[in-house]
Amino acid sequence: MSKNWNSTALMAAAARAAHLVVDRPPLILADTLAEALLGDRAEELLGHHRLHGDQPVLSAARAQTVCRSRYAEDRVMRALRSGTRQCVVLGAGLDTFAHRSDLAEDVRVFEVDRPDVQRTKRERLTAVGAPGSDRVVYVPLDLERDSLGAGLRAHGFDDGEPAVVMWLGVSMYLGADAVARILAAVGGFAAGTELVMDYLLPEGLRDAAAQQYVDAVALFASGQGEPWKTFFTPDGLAALLSDCGFALVEGVRQREMLDAALWDRRDTLVPFDLSRIAHARAHGR
Repeated sequence: MSKNWNSTALMAAAARAAHLVVDRPPLILADTLAEALLGDRAEELLGHHRLHGDQPVLSAARAQTVCRSRYAEDRVMRALRSGTRQCVVLGAGLDTFAHRSDLAEDVRVFEVDRPDVQRTKRERLTAVGAPGSDRVVYVPLDLERDSLGAGLRAHGFDDGEPAVVMWLGVSMYLGADAVARILAAVGGFAAGTELVMDYLLPEGLRDAAAQQYVDAVALFASGQGEPWKTFFTPDGLAALLSDCGFALVEGVRQREMLDAALWDRRDTLVPFDLSRIAHARAHGR
């Protein structure tokens, strides 16, 4: 299963939207489309951040969401500007990268998620007059069950050419076997394919702030039918990436996802050790 439409996709979009109205400059990420994609939940979800934005769980949610997106989008844009012409967004949910980024005309972005998520997202983008793009290809599939390679190829993806793959806020909701299968599929793409993914750390590697967040949020996630299933140590993920045909470029903590100047803040956003990001490059077939 990919991300739950009613909880994780909405909560992530709400955190990105709330960053613009709750947190002080410097902005980490300017997602100007996120609020529109909240639909009739916008007032409720943003109001919660406005009223309780200093509450540690909400500020941690904003930090978690905007930091990973900023880091990943910077690496994706670097790859695209260096000549890569295919981008894959796994478990795209309400992500708006493809609709607010300065992409070359010959770049294609393949958004992978469940068809119900994609249908609602496209309706909301149309309703607010968001920039449409012939470069966005919607690939409806369930990451837990369906073949990623076959689904992408059926929609025009060329696995003989390198791609850059962004996979955020999803791996923890999948079983370990599904994560390994997806990594093996991406690792089998053309040499030079880049992957940027985040993953949750197991208990014992989290700091106190992260454990407080887990204690507050994990039960809610389970109640929404989306329990956190899979955690990795950095060494464990590095070994899995190697087995799946990748060389690790870098692994970063949340503090390292941003330039130091962006952590010189006068709001409640602070880095904490709940998750890490792995940036890897495929050796290819």
